[in-house]
Amino acid sequence: MKIFLDTVGCRLNQSEIEAMARQFRTAGHVIVPGAGEADLVVVNTCTVTSQAASDSRQKVRQAVRLGAKKVVLTGCWSTLEPEKALALPNIHKIVPNESKDELVKDLLGLYEIEFDLEPPARQLLPGIHMRTRAFTKVQDGCDNHCTFCITTIARGAGISRSIPDVLRDIKAALLGGAQEIVLTGVHLGSWRQGQVEGSKKLSDLIRTILDETVVPRLRLSSLEPWDIDERFFELWHNKRMCRHLHLPLQSGSAGVLKRMFRKVTPKSFEDLLMAARVAIPNVAITTDLIAGFPGESDAEYSETLEFVKRMDFSGGHVFTYSERPGTAAAKMPSQVPHQVRKERNAALRQLLLKSSQTYAQQFIGSDLKILWESSNLQSDGSWFLGGLSDNYLHVNAISPQKRWNNIDQVTIRSAGPEGLMGEIKN
Repeated sequence: MKIFLDTVGCRLNQSEIEAMARQFRTAGHVIVPGAGEADLVVVNTCTVTSQAASDSRQKVRQAVRLGAKKVVLTGCWSTLEPEKALALPNIHKIVPNESKDELVKDLLGLYEIEFDLEPPARQLLPGIHMRTRAFTKVQDGCDNHCTFCITTIARGAGISRSIPDVLRDIKAALLGGAQEIVLTGVHLGSWRQGQVEGSKKLSDLIRTILDETVVPRLRLSSLEPWDIDERFFELWHNKRMCRHLHLPLQSGSAGVLKRMFRKVTPKSFEDLLMAARVAIPNVAITTDLIAGFPGESDAEYSETLEFVKRMDFSGGHVFTYSERPGTAAAKMPSQVPHQVRKERNAALRQLLLKSSQTYAQQFIGSDLKILWESSNLQSDGSWFLGGLSDNYLHVNAISPQKRWNNIDQVTIRSAGPEGLMGEIKN
């Protein structure tokens, strides 16, 4: 059977479709790059914003237009709104998040098989979801109660994967040629093994990965700021740790953070960033922000603007607040007018763009190691390469060779609207 796997949303969704691909291949099936050539289409949906939910529905319609006769939906949107999901054309089945790990077994009727006893080497997904970096799921669900978050409802309570399971996935990815592993989860920092005193924490998992694998680069996805302390940064004494921290702020106003039920204040967040920058030279710190949260006054918005300016983030994402049914924030009074939300979003985006450019420009003339994630053949026979440094800088270079999925030492020569331009050192 030919299978097309599609996804909307986060890195966790990407890691999940890679796991599905491995299981389908183990069972003898073929992963294809497009819905039009597939016997079965699986879409891993998202609902973190109303736009993500809309994109999830659009993925189904696109697949059907291309000829898909049999579509299976899983993920957050279809879990929360199964009736709407079933109303879409050519839906064969809805698999809720709590059953997602068994999706392949269920669809194929292979209930007795243990796919991961001897996992095959990772093979890259064909088509638009091909990633050189391997996203490895170590945790799912969340026990926080942020008032804006629908993902907590869709994913359920937090659950951690075991160290042997995580190591198995990483070793399979390395066997398949991966040069960078990205650890991901809904609430990554909550990873635990054991419930008693002395139980292992995320830092222990990371040390085990570094000790028991030869991973060239290890990157962490989003970390809630209250999950880490100054000692956590000692992990970066190992040079294989990518100098990048994604720490969601959401707002620079203490009042808004309290209404969001975030376990952080502007002061504690600032102290954490200062500690990180002292411990990890040239660390890239990116963030998430929400514009127009319910009740956000002009004064509170100004507090966020000033705080974001002071933090000098190296980049980030800004989300216009959207009401998600089932969340506490959707019922809050004083909803901010949509036009005001959009205006605040635009201003915050410009602020992050400026600080990201300032961060990047300091590396002009420096040497960075770049993992090439794209390579396009040009008319003159050279290759235009695009890739990432360990501190999450997007770098381009021209090469006579296709260097895709290789790590090269690159001298940064200039900065432009498309990112940094570098020259590969011989």
